Formats: sequence, structure tokens, C-alpha cells
Amino acid sequence: MTLFNKEYLLLKSVSPIFVREVLKNDKDNIMLAYTYVKPGKFELQEKPKPGLKDSRDAIVRVTLGSICTSDLHIKHGSVPRAVPGITVGHEMVGVVEEVGHEVTSVKPGDRVTVNVETFCGECFFCRHGYVNNCTDPHGGWALGCRIDGGQAEFVRVPYADQGLNVIPPSVTDEQALFVGDILATGFWAARISEIKEEDTVLIIGAGPTGICTLQCVMLKNPHRVIVCERSEERLRFVREHYPGVEVTTPESCKDFVLRHSAHGGADVVLEVAGSQDSFRLAWECARPNAIVTIVALYDKPQLLPLPDMYGKNLTFKTGGVDGCDCAEILSLIEAGRIDTTPLVTHRFPLERIEEAYRIFENRLDGVIKVAVTGAASTSFSAR
Repeated sequence: MTLFNKEYLLLKSVSPIFVREVLKNDKDNIMLAYTYVKPGKFELQEKPKPGLKDSRDAIVRVTLGSICTSDLHIKHGSVPRAVPGITVGHEMVGVVEEVGHEVTSVKPGDRVTVNVETFCGECFFCRHGYVNNCTDPHGGWALGCRIDGGQAEFVRVPYADQGLNVIPPSVTDEQALFVGDILATGFWAARISEIKEEDTVLIIGAGPTGICTLQCVMLKNPHRVIVCERSEERLRFVREHYPGVEVTTPESCKDFVLRHSAHGGADVVLEVAGSQDSFRLAWECARPNAIVTIVALYDKPQLLPLPDMYGKNLTFKTGGVDGCDCAEILSLIEAGRIDTTPLVTHRFPLERIEEAYRIFENRLDGVIKVAVTGAASTSFSAR
């Protein structure tokens, strides 16, 4: 184990000049990592490479990562539990470099997806599939929020047997990139929404998570799928890639859904946009006794106007993704039933991640998702 893995906490308390000198003399043990400095500021820094801290850990060399809207929430101070100083990023794939002696499901050299959720697999919630509520101190969304994440050359993954899934040989890194986060989110949302083949399903929001949710909803073969989106670019994307899906805008959504549903509204609504207007639109467009699934993460509290909703008898389902379906999702990708590669519109090396963030955050140049290659990466392809 290197000096950094043993004594990094001590180094943090001494002179920055001393730290820089040590780093300069130990280049093999440092890496680039995009770091949450303080609200409003991320920065590409040199940091020690991570080492194993527990016998159930794995170290993964990140070959491909991405930027999530949740990263922007951290940047803007909307995630109070995010810890300044951590490496951000929770969407990644890579190659296993090292494993603790209790890890059995992966080995060095395996290409793997990394789960956004950290979970032990043994507590009450994990055993019931509610892994987002794992009772481990680092359970739930930890990577890139409360512990170092993957917008870096290397990442330590706790509970590797739960958090890593081997990528099939025929599946490329880019095909697998979103398995551990936004695809897991879409799959979870479709699963808990109890969609039936006779249903009309409304999805509000056609951003990256909305499109992943759409693909997973389509696996349920509902009678009709409607996507509501404000952006004309995103509506064009839906029309181009999913011609059987009907589209509308927020201004026309209520009337459109009423005209295209049999019982006074959508049977299932999935809210993936994350604004005050979209939250209200979700329950207004639902028929009585419908299911409304809240997939989005909100910057501000939302009002539940119960007097206005009285008599609709709606069932709301909310929360963070229970990301325990990654193996099944990889099988669906391998079978050609899920394909999220059209979402990747821009590619950058880790050294240019600031530019990638600028484009993604400001929705420039038709961006949908950005792929960030690790500094140690050589290829997007499967072995």
C-alpha cells in the first residue's frame, strides 16, 4: 500500500507545499480527479490513487464515464449531503484492477459496470430489493456524493460483489455506460409503475433519464406511450428514434392526454423532468386511481395540493433508484432490446472535462449525454 493510501488523511493536515512536493516525487501513485471544491465550484485536481480499505472493495480503472444532472445538483449546492473535497461522478464503466480477498463475483481484468448505489446486500432493505435504503453508513447514493466517485482515472467501489457487474464480451463500454445509473433508474421506474398492456403511459421529460425510462417502459408493451417535452430538439430525437411514440408539449399535454386516453387521463404517469410545473402536470394528467411515479430529483420542495386532488385517489411512488437490476439490463442490451448509444452526442478526454461540463450544463450544440474517456483508456470497444 502506498504512502497515500496509508497517510493521506495526515497529509491533508500539513502544508499544501509539502503535499505538492510529495506528489511530484510519486507520479505513479497520483491521478486526475474532478473534485467538488465548494458549492458552485468543481475543479480537476491531482489526487492519490485509491487503495483498498475493506476486504469487500474493488479498485476499478475508469475507461468511460459520463456527466449526470445529479452532478450539477451537487455543483449548485442542491445536495446537502455531498461532501466538499470528494471526486464527483457516478456514471462509469471500467476494468477491475484489484479486489479485496472477500470479493468473489469479479476479478482483475474484468470489464464492469459500476452501480450508482452502494449496498451491502445483507440488511433488511437490501434483502427486500430496496437497496437505495441500505443501512450501511455509506449505503445508497454514495459514489461521487459522500465518497469519491468516478470522474477520475480510478475509483474504489465498496461492496464490489453488489456494485459491479461484468460486461458481456459482445457489449461495448459505450453500450454499457448508463447501466449503473440512468438505465437502472428507468428500469426501476418502469418496474414499480405496474404497467399493463392496455395502459396509456405518459412520460414527462425527454432528457437522458427520460429516454432511458421510455426504453424500459416500452419493454412492457403498453397500448400507448406519450412523451411530453418542451425542447424541440428532444422531441425530434424521440420522433426519429421511437416513431411509435406520441409526443406533445407541456402547454398541450393535458388536452392531448385526454384526447388519447380512454378513462379521463393516463393510466400511469412517470415524472422525469423535475420542475414545479412538471410535478403538477403529472398528477393533473393522471386518470382517477392512476399511478404517478416520481423519477425526478427536485431542487426545491413540491406542494401536494390535496384539496385540488381530492377524489382522484392517486397512488404516488417516489424515491431514489433501487439499482439491483443491472445484470438483467446488461442481458437486454446484449439481446439488442435496449440501446442507449444514440444518447451519447459528445465525447471528451478526462483532461477536457471542464469543457464537457460547460456544454452539458448549458445544453449547447444539441448535447444529450457526454462520454468522458479515462486518461488511462485506450478504446470504447469490447475486448
